[in-house]
Amino acid sequence: MFFSSDNAGPVHPAIMERIVADNAGYQMPYGKDTIMDEVRDRLRDIFEAPEAAVYLVATGTAANVLALACYAQPWQTIFCSSVSHIHQDECNAPEFYTGSAKLTLVETQSKMSPEGLEAAISGQKPGNVHGAQPGPVSITQVTERGSVHSIAELQALTAVARAHDLPVHLDGARFANALVSLNCSPAEMTWKSGVDVVSFGGTKNGCMGVEAVIFFDPEKAWEFELRRKRGAHLFSKHRYLSSQMAGYLADDLWLRMARQANDNAAYLADGLRKAGATFLHEPQANMIFASWPRAVHRKLHEAGARYHLWGGSLEGADDEMVAARLVCDWSLPRDQIDAFLSHF
Repeated sequence: MFFSSDNAGPVHPAIMERIVADNAGYQMPYGKDTIMDEVRDRLRDIFEAPEAAVYLVATGTAANVLALACYAQPWQTIFCSSVSHIHQDECNAPEFYTGSAKLTLVETQSKMSPEGLEAAISGQKPGNVHGAQPGPVSITQVTERGSVHSIAELQALTAVARAHDLPVHLDGARFANALVSLNCSPAEMTWKSGVDVVSFGGTKNGCMGVEAVIFFDPEKAWEFELRRKRGAHLFSKHRYLSSQMAGYLADDLWLRMARQANDNAAYLADGLRKAGATFLHEPQANMIFASWPRAVHRKLHEAGARYHLWGGSLEGADDEMVAARLVCDWSLPRDQIDAFLSHF
């Protein structure tokens, strides 16, 4: 009964098999492997972006911060949600890799709003030498609270950014989960909606450790290559990143795994509703934030369930409602969900 994180699940066997197959013989290092040519062509095709610049790194943090560094000068500020991953979970890596560009937070419980973004940008006065200058906008999709921006919502956010002549970064650590939730194309969720660069996640969705950074305008390509090397994120044996991504994309495995993870979460959410749980946010992908009595949390933990309490503890009154975060991945057996629900 493991609902702690989609980072905790296993690598899909097909990806492991591809790594083993690509382990034979020799390949050029530092991204010059022939497997990377396959990956680049495939991602360009998937995103309907034949001129896109495509790169791989091993972590989501590296993907986000190296991409943002290509658009943010040290004297600028990056606009992001107050619950965004780059603000809450990356140990000031955006500030470090951009040379101290600050973050300006758009207050929200889950999804960023265009009104909030407009207010945040308007609060920065370009041309005032005493203050930070406006920089890129970063949107998290899926949000850190399990919500998914609709295409219309994405377009409304990017329209605000465009009105201020600001570039847009999409943090897509759970890109595939958002995509299957919206039932749209990758192009519709990115460049057709005004996104300039996307961090395309693989690690949370069944890979060992690989993320793609895709620039829809290749103007930033050389700068990214330099920043990746200078930031110590250029793998010498790069083929093992390429191999993961190639296996991930083959036969739409990435979409099938995301759909399974989302379906698992929907099944779990339905069971929680029937058991009387209340939801902090409506689940739209593979993350759930819900509350139920502390006594049930105790039973679940005693039975070996693994998930995160969200702002509470196991100590206190039995009937007090305590929130939790639960994340489903592609590999979660349905009988584990049933076992979890049986304790309510």
